[in-house]
Amino acid sequence: MQLLEFEKPAAELERELEKLRAKSASQNIDLSKEISTMEGKLAETRAEIYKNLTPWQRVQIARHTNRPFMLDYVSLAFTDFCELHGDRHIGDDASMPGGFARIGGKRVVVIGHQKGRDTKENLKRNFGSAHPEGYRKAMRLMKIAEKFGLPVITMIDTPGAFPGIGAEERNIAEAIAYNLREMMLLKVPIIAVVLGEGGSGGALGIGVADRVIMMENAYYSVISPEGCAAILWKHRKHAPEAAEAMKLVAPDLKELGLIDGVILEPTGGAHRDHQATADSFRDKILSLIEELSALSTEQLLEARYQKFRAFGEWQGKA
Repeated sequence: MQLLEFEKPAAELERELEKLRAKSASQNIDLSKEISTMEGKLAETRAEIYKNLTPWQRVQIARHTNRPFMLDYVSLAFTDFCELHGDRHIGDDASMPGGFARIGGKRVVVIGHQKGRDTKENLKRNFGSAHPEGYRKAMRLMKIAEKFGLPVITMIDTPGAFPGIGAEERNIAEAIAYNLREMMLLKVPIIAVVLGEGGSGGALGIGVADRVIMMENAYYSVISPEGCAAILWKHRKHAPEAAEAMKLVAPDLKELGLIDGVILEPTGGAHRDHQATADSFRDKILSLIEELSALSTEQLLEARYQKFRAFGEWQGKA
């Protein structure tokens, strides 16, 4: 498993714990007292590390290669997933899978960014950076959801939309802008969850929702910390300072009123326990579906409009 720099003290204790367990088993020695002491120390160290994470450390966790991705949540939190393909214009985009599913017995349409864990899968998924056809496919599925009165669940996990020449030629900006407008007008509940990275317009292209929530160790920002550092400090090494200044992690965004909730992760991050994370995800989604389903279409659309109109604050002298 990928080891982050700040996790090394806990990793060292884990290795010591495994040595004690192996010695106890191989030599038939009762080391239960020592193992228990080490387990307590490990739990205490982990809790201390993850209680005081900096924004940059949360960004690193958000990018962890073992973190559950969109299709992991589909597998663990949803049932009866039926993937639909193609945007009916250019083709299919494997970096933006979506289709029909059930969650807690409720029928929904689920859409999201999908990354890969190895080179082959990353090439297939385009490193989670969707093409224009990905956003057009997403909107096609949302229109189907609207036709059948199904809630839409979107899962955001992208460093940004694909910036290549081909994407520009096929009008990536128009595809995202169209989604922003149409999602604002969609007549069914929309719930957006930032799973890991929520980068720029690539995230917003499926992020206009009645409820926008984030995983505890995700980030949501107009630009990556490295990109911001390159602009303001002229060097990517200042990414930690940029992450601190940008207020891009869940606690800051919740305080600013830009997101509606945070899904807590197991100690050590979502990559430590996929199933527990997916269970928390499912419980939160079900409660939001119930909450939004109680609203009439007119109430839903008006509340969505007012939600986004209220964004932004003016600070300074009048």
